[in-house]
Amino acid sequence: MTPPDAVTVEIIKGALRSAQAECEALLERTAMSPVIREKQDYFIGFYGADGRLVTGTKLALFGDVMRPILDRFPAEDIRPGDIFWYNDCYISRGGVSHTSDQVFATPVFVGDRLVAFAQSWAHFRDIGGAWPGSNTPGTESIFQEGIMVPPVRLYREGVLNTDLFETFVRNSRFPQHARGDTRALTAAVRLGEKRLGELFARFGTETLLGAVEAMIEQSSRVFRRRLAELFPPGGTWRFADRVDGDGKGNGPFTVRFKLESREDGFTLDTTESDPQAQGPINFLMNPTVPNTCFGLYLLQDEPGLMMNEGLLRAISDVRTKEGTIIQPAFPAPLGQRSNTLARVISSCLGLIAQATGGESPAASSIYTIYTLTGRQPKDGSLFYKSGGHGTGQGARPFADGIDVIYYVAQQNYPIEFLEGDMPVRIRTYAVRADSGGPGRWRGGAGMVREMEVLVDGTTLNTRMDNVDNPPWGVKGGQAGRPGRFLLNPGTPEERELPRLARGIPMQRGDVVRMESTGGGGWGHPFEREPWRVRQDLRGGFITLDGARDDYGVVFRDGPDREVDEEATAALRAQRGGNEAMFHRHGAYRDADDWWGAMAG
Repeated sequence: MTPPDAVTVEIIKGALRSAQAECEALLERTAMSPVIREKQDYFIGFYGADGRLVTGTKLALFGDVMRPILDRFPAEDIRPGDIFWYNDCYISRGGVSHTSDQVFATPVFVGDRLVAFAQSWAHFRDIGGAWPGSNTPGTESIFQEGIMVPPVRLYREGVLNTDLFETFVRNSRFPQHARGDTRALTAAVRLGEKRLGELFARFGTETLLGAVEAMIEQSSRVFRRRLAELFPPGGTWRFADRVDGDGKGNGPFTVRFKLESREDGFTLDTTESDPQAQGPINFLMNPTVPNTCFGLYLLQDEPGLMMNEGLLRAISDVRTKEGTIIQPAFPAPLGQRSNTLARVISSCLGLIAQATGGESPAASSIYTIYTLTGRQPKDGSLFYKSGGHGTGQGARPFADGIDVIYYVAQQNYPIEFLEGDMPVRIRTYAVRADSGGPGRWRGGAGMVREMEVLVDGTTLNTRMDNVDNPPWGVKGGQAGRPGRFLLNPGTPEERELPRLARGIPMQRGDVVRMESTGGGGWGHPFEREPWRVRQDLRGGFITLDGARDDYGVVFRDGPDREVDEEATAALRAQRGGNEAMFHRHGAYRDADDWWGAMAG
C-alpha cells in the first residue's frame, strides 16, 4: 500500500484528532455518572480493522482493548450496526484492568469492507458486587467486584439485545446511571462510526488506510530509535518499587523489572515480582502497558506523532509469571489495581533513571480516594460518594512536578457538585504545604481536603498508598511526603484511619481529613535557587520551617519575607556535609541502586 504524500498524512491526522475530540465531548456531556461527567474517567480510540490502535489522545495505560472482541468475533461475522461490549479483565488479559471499566466498540464499513472500529470505554459508578461502588478495599475475589461481561454483541445490526442490557442494569445499585452511561458510550461510538465513514468518503479508502500505516510507522520508527538510544544494546538494567499493602494485613509487595537490550530487540522480565495479594491491589498487566509507559515518556516532545500502535509493540518480549502481583491468577480481586499500576509506571521511570544517570522524572503516588455510602436525608435513597483526589507528581530534570493532579488526565470533583449532590460539607480544600519532595526541582504538592458528614449511619472507605514507601526522588532529590487520613482532626477524638479499609462507621458531624502524598524531588534541595524557595513560600507550597529545614533558606522578618542571603549561605555551608540533617521525617529515598535495596 503506497502512503499518501506527507501533507495529506498531516491533514488526516488533524481530522482524526478532531473526530476523536468530538466523540469525547459527546460522551462527557451525555453521561449520567459523575465519574465520567465530572472526573473524565473515559477513553475514546479509533482502531484499524485488524485491531491496531490508530489514535488515542488519552492513551490508555491498560492494554489491547480490541483484541478480546476480535478473538471472539471473526471479521466475517461482524455487520454494520453491531456494537460489542465487555468488561471481563481476565478474558481480555488486562485489556480492561478492573470490572468497573466498560468497553464498547462498533465497526466501520466502506461498502462491504470492514475498515475500522470506533471504541469507547468508561468507568461505571456501580455494577453490582458485594458493596456499593463495586471495587472496594474489602474484596477478596473478583466475583465480589460486580457483574463480569465477556465480549458480547450488545447491538446486532442496530438492534439492541434488550435481555442482555436489562440483566446488566438490574445488577446496578444506580440503574439510572447504568442506563444513561451505556447510552452515552453507545452514542460516542456511533458518532465515531459516522465521522470515520465521512473521512473514508472524503479521502478515499486506500488513501486513508495508507495514511494510517504511515502514522503508525512514524510513531514506531521514532519510538524504537529513541528506546535503543536510551537502552543501548548489550546493557541490562534493574529496578523495583513497593506497594505498601493490600488492606488485609499483608505487604509490602514488590514489583521487580529487569530490562535487557540486544541488537535484535528488548526483553522485559517481571517474573521476580512478589506473589499476588489477597486484597484487591493486584494488577493484571497487559504486555502493552510498559511499552506505553516508555512511549509516552520518549515521545513527549513529539506533538506531531500520534499516540497509536507504534508505541505498543517495541518491547515484544514482556515476560510475566502467573500468580504474581502484576499477573494474578483468576479469580484474584483487581478493584484497587491502580496502587500497583503506579508502581509499574515508577519502575519504568526507575529503569530510565538507571540508564541515564538520573535524567528522568521522579516517582509519583497514585490518586487518593475516600468513598462515603449512606442514605439521603430527604428520601432515604442510597448515595455513594467516590472522592478520588489529586496527589503531587514527581519532579522532572527541567521543572517542578505538577501539583495536586488526579492521575494526570482527570479532574478533582468540584466542591459545588459534591455539596449539591451529597449530604456533606467541604470544610477545607487546599495545597498541602511541604508535601512535595524537596529538590533542585520540587516534587508536586499534594492536597488537603476536609469533609464533614451531614447524616448519621454512613460508612467510609479509604484508599492511599506510598506512606511506608513514599515516591522516590532522583539525583539527591528527596521522596515525596507521605499522606494520611484523620478522623475529627484537632479534637480529643482525633485518630488516624487505616489507609486501605472498608466500612469505617461515620456519624453526623464527623470530619474526615485527607492529606495526599507529594511527588519525589529531583536534584539536591540546596541547589534550588532561594528566589524559587521564596516563591514556594508565598504560594503556600512550603512553610518557613520547610524552607529552612529542607532547603537551607532563611528569610528576614517582615511581610515581604525577603531572603537573608548571608544566613542562607551560612546554613547551607554548615549542613552541606551532613546529608542526614535535611532528610526530615525519615522519608528520604533516591532512585539510585534501588533494585539492590529491594531485591530481597
